[in-house]
Amino acid sequence: MSRATNSSATPWYREPWPWLLMLGPLVVVIAGLVTAYLAVVSNDGLVVDDYYKEGLGINQRTARDQRAADLGIAAEVLLGGSGGRIRVLLQANEGLRSPDSLTLRIAHPTRPGLDQNLLLRAEGGRVYGATLRPLQGRWHVILEDERQEWRLTGDWIAEPDVVLRLQAVRPAKAAAQAN
Repeated sequence: MSRATNSSATPWYREPWPWLLMLGPLVVVIAGLVTAYLAVVSNDGLVVDDYYKEGLGINQRTARDQRAADLGIAAEVLLGGSGGRIRVLLQANEGLRSPDSLTLRIAHPTRPGLDQNLLLRAEGGRVYGATLRPLQGRWHVILEDERQEWRLTGDWIAEPDVVLRLQAVRPAKAAAQAN
């Protein structure tokens, strides 16, 4: 028996089915390469290198929060009209000497490259000011005195003419002991 060959058969690369079947694995390989590129190029801003040291720092931060509550410290943070100037009005118990400067740390929740550390100079009457790069969106704000004895923290959606009120909050453990 001899087999007759079909002379009208086309080569495999001219058929659509092999190409359609190879398309799926090709898409997966390209997606894997793009994912690997993004993993290498992007910054893992939320990862802390030394968890133990970070844990020890929590006790120090809690003590500074407690100190701010004891001194009755509060602040109002306001962006200037164009967003390039920031002012802080500090409020505290009577008799507390106003520091010559304050440190304001403005941290973006997910993009550490946008964070700003500002030295706020006294402008008189417990008002402090500095210039900054324009802000947009949500930010975590930390206000400290120059000797880092107290601090105020809060979250802020930065927009011109929107006031952020920072109030000293007693840590839960210290509040329970005070009662």
